[in-house]
Amino acid sequence: MATLILVRHGRSTANTSGLLAGRTPGVALDERGAAQAAALPARLAGIPLAAAVSSPLQRCRETLRPLLDARPDLPLHIEERVNECDYGDWSGRKLGELNDEPLMEVVQQHASAAAFPGGESMRAMQVRAVDAVRDWNARIDAEHGEDAVYALCSHGDIIKSLVADALGLHLDLFQRIHVDPCSLTVIRYTRLRPFLVRLGDTGDLAALAPRETPDTSGTAEVGGGAGAP
Repeated sequence: MATLILVRHGRSTANTSGLLAGRTPGVALDERGAAQAAALPARLAGIPLAAAVSSPLQRCRETLRPLLDARPDLPLHIEERVNECDYGDWSGRKLGELNDEPLMEVVQQHASAAAFPGGESMRAMQVRAVDAVRDWNARIDAEHGEDAVYALCSHGDIIKSLVADALGLHLDLFQRIHVDPCSLTVIRYTRLRPFLVRLGDTGDLAALAPRETPDTSGTAEVGGGAGAP
């Protein structure tokens, strides 16, 4: 079956502002995020991609734009089911404020029971994302063969939930997974089981160095980043 390259969008203005962007319109890549996106074609050079699939949100489409410019024949498909989690009333709020909400502890420790006020549950988020990938795997296999590779650009919590599914990991444990902005996560699907080939690969180990102050550059999603509980 197909091999899936999951691309988390590049660093966004919400990431640097410490906001939970959710589906708030107008959230774009910041300067660093644009540079990360510009490096994507070189990182994927030599890999024949059958298709590119994207969340409908601006920051994902901006992340894929340099890749699509470099490969004008690569088709882009917008997939609503890999949209960001609908955080409902939490969307656009500061993460620092949300940490005091009782629901945040549930999100972090018992995600399968978490549902956002005015939004969706984390369980529903995972189900729709997994269904989307299953459907795209079948489509790519049928159109391009079982050795085909395709890229899908989405969001941190979506990607983490897909990794948890691939590993047979309960959603309650998915907060143990971390993916940086513009990182690449690769899952190879087979008839009997998926294989996690890469996780959160940026080619940059600088994030492992000790910091004098907490880094919030990748925390603008409920599920994580270095500063998330």
